[in-house]
Amino acid sequence: MNRSWQLSVLAEQLELPLVGAGGGRITGLATLEQAGPQDLCFFANSRYRPQLRATKAGAVIAPESAAADAPCPILVSTNPQLDFVRIAELYEVVERAPAGTHPSATVNPSAAIDPSASIGPQVCIGARAQIHAGAQIGPGCVIGADCEVGTDCRLIARVTLVVRVRLGARVLIHPGAVLGADGFGLVAQAQGWRKVPQLGGVRVGDDCEIGANTTIDRGALGDTVLEHDVRLDNQIQIGHNVHIGAHTAMAGCSAVAGSARIGRHCLIGGGAGVLGHLQLCDRVTVTAMSLVTHSIAEPGEYSSGVPLMESRSWRRAAVRFKQLDRLLGRAKVHKESTDD
Repeated sequence: MNRSWQLSVLAEQLELPLVGAGGGRITGLATLEQAGPQDLCFFANSRYRPQLRATKAGAVIAPESAAADAPCPILVSTNPQLDFVRIAELYEVVERAPAGTHPSATVNPSAAIDPSASIGPQVCIGARAQIHAGAQIGPGCVIGADCEVGTDCRLIARVTLVVRVRLGARVLIHPGAVLGADGFGLVAQAQGWRKVPQLGGVRVGDDCEIGANTTIDRGALGDTVLEHDVRLDNQIQIGHNVHIGAHTAMAGCSAVAGSARIGRHCLIGGGAGVLGHLQLCDRVTVTAMSLVTHSIAEPGEYSSGVPLMESRSWRRAAVRFKQLDRLLGRAKVHKESTDD
C-alpha cells in the first residue's frame, strides 16, 4: 500500500484547497508538536495556536483563517478533524485474515460457516451458530449456541458471544468483549436470592463498534438492542434489555442499568451512569462522571456531580452542603416575615 503521497495529490483526492507549495511528500501523520517535514497534522482548536505557529510539519489541515499562523502549506478544511481522519484511512493497513478454518478451531457440526469467512486459532463455535460471508473470527473467540455473525464482521481476539447474540454487518468487536452473558436479574425470597432466567438475547445493528472488555448482557424477556452505528468504548457495562439508539457513542467505563432506553445521536461521557428503566430522548449529551437518575425528555447537555477541588476547600463545601436545608428554612421564614 502506498504510504507516500505528494501533497498536491492528497489535496486533489480529498478535494481540499491547497494554500502553499504542493510539491512536498507526506509519508506520515503526527501531532502539531511531534510532526516533522514529511508529516501531516491538523489544527482545529484555537488553544493549540502556539503549537501551530511552532510546528515543523510538512503540511497542516486547518481552516482558512489559520493560514497566517501556519509556517507550512495548509489544506483548507471546514472540518479539519474529519478530513484528517479521511487521510488517516489512506495510511491505515488492516491485514485481512485468510478464508478458511484453522485446524485448532472447534466447530459444532450444526454450525453454518460461509466459505469466505476466516476462523482463527483456538476458536470455538457452538451449535446452530451462523458465520456469514467475509466474517473474521480472531484467535480464542467463542461463538455460542444460536449466535449469528453478520457479513464482514471482525472479532479481533478472545471475544465471547455467549448465546443468542446476533451481529449485523461490519460489526467490529475488540478483544475481551463479552456479549450475551446473563443479565443481573434477582428476586428476593426468605432463603436469599432467586435468579431470574435470562431468556432473551442481544441484537447488534450494522456498523457498530464494541470496545475491549465491554460487556453487554442478554435480555431477560426480549433482547438487549444496539441499533446501527452505535460506538462503545472499552470497559462499558450494558445491562439486560437496554435499548441504545442509532449513532449513539459511549466513552469508557460508563454503564447503563437494565431496561433503560437511550435515544439516537446521544453522547455518554466516560464514567457516566444511567439508572435502570429510564428513557433518554434523542441528542442528549451526558458529561463525564455524571449519574442520570431521571428520564430526560429534552435534547441538550446534562451534568451532575461536583468538580474536583483542593481537599480543604472540598471539606468546607461538604459542611455547607449539610447546612443547606437549615439555611433554606431560615430564608423561607425570613421571606414570610417580610411579606407580613
